[in-house]
Amino acid sequence: MSKVGKSFWEALPLGREVTLLTADENGLAAFNKPAGVLSHPNQKSDQPLSLLDAHYALDGEFYQWKDPAGADRKLWLLNRLDSATSGVILAAASQDLANEIRAQFKRKQVRKVYHTLVFGTPPKSVELWRDLLAVEKRGGQIRTATHAGHMPAESRMSVVRVGRKQTKLTLMKLEPKTGRSHQLRVQCAKRHLPIVGDQTYGDFARNRAFAKEAGTKRLFLHSFETSFGYEWKAKEYTFAAKAALPAEFEAWL
Repeated sequence: MSKVGKSFWEALPLGREVTLLTADENGLAAFNKPAGVLSHPNQKSDQPLSLLDAHYALDGEFYQWKDPAGADRKLWLLNRLDSATSGVILAAASQDLANEIRAQFKRKQVRKVYHTLVFGTPPKSVELWRDLLAVEKRGGQIRTATHAGHMPAESRMSVVRVGRKQTKLTLMKLEPKTGRSHQLRVQCAKRHLPIVGDQTYGDFARNRAFAKEAGTKRLFLHSFETSFGYEWKAKEYTFAAKAALPAEFEAWL
């Protein structure tokens, strides 16, 4: 598939409230994934709760379905977001292109920007965070810690906006330079800036009080922007996608 037309994207079996942000002629696309939607299903019953309401091949990392004309279609997932995290997520319409973009991620040539709402305000408006993390799986779940760690993790933090004084909340921009599991959530918690709604590493008492007042238990972490350049069939391309900050964030600023 050298060129991917509009009809391919229009026929996607998109999941609940998932929207296509942009797609280029080579078949590279970005979607806006809402909080609570899975990057991919782990079992058949998860399909309606996922990015696409379609079968997912875990070994090949692609979605598979039939279009209205009965033709087999595939879409390769390029990165993942935790179910609780919203925002930009990437996919490709061919395996060769997927392999190229995944290589960009491994070479750390993809710029990712997150926005997060945290309890408290950092002492500095801009700071480079460096930590050594320990990542382990417990009963099928991933847990990350900053003690006894040996995996370097680096993120650039900058304050975007301080919330209304009575809320004691801050909107921060985070640019991870490494891609450790739960990296941003753990780095925020370590600095006594727990992400609002983080049920694993956050401040449980403040989360409960906030959820009661706001009427939402979502994790306030959003993949805001992704951009990079890539080479494809001897040509250079640039790709960028941005997902607007959800209304739940704006309501507290």
